[in-house]
Amino acid sequence: MADKKSRKKRGSRTHGWGAGKKHRGAGNRGGRGRAGMGKRGQQRKTLPLSQGKRPVGQIANDNRGMVTVLKRVQKSQVLNLSDLQNNITKWTTEGKAEKTKTGYSVNLTKLKYTKLLSQGEVSDKITVTIPSVSAKAKEKLEAAGGKVEGIIPTEESK
Repeated sequence: MADKKSRKKRGSRTHGWGAGKKHRGAGNRGGRGRAGMGKRGQQRKTLPLSQGKRPVGQIANDNRGMVTVLKRVQKSQVLNLSDLQNNITKWTTEGKAEKTKTGYSVNLTKLKYTKLLSQGEVSDKITVTIPSVSAKAKEKLEAAGGKVEGIIPTEESK
């Protein structure tokens, strides 16, 4: 019994090769091997480009101007008053905070925190060093007998 002819791609003019001119030979690919390197070949590129290295600057974005590299915005590490109250004894035993005669003293900047927020309550007298504090958090800390140091003044507070 004779093999049946394939019925794939019947009725499709280009048989999956795109334009009708394609799939005719190596002319579609600019020659075979390293042929076709005359007017359109590697010698018209700069040396790094011809070696396959990634272009830098304006060429990198298809001549649409310079490519801007987005800088990552560092998120501020926040700490709530409840977390401060819960961790202060642990930090004291680990040596990250100090117990003084009047209360506790902790440098939250060294612990990689950037802002103190007001969620929760504070019962101990805690002296905190941190660049930024919410108004309510400062109020609650001072009501408990603590204080805040090392605040970087902002445009609003000036």
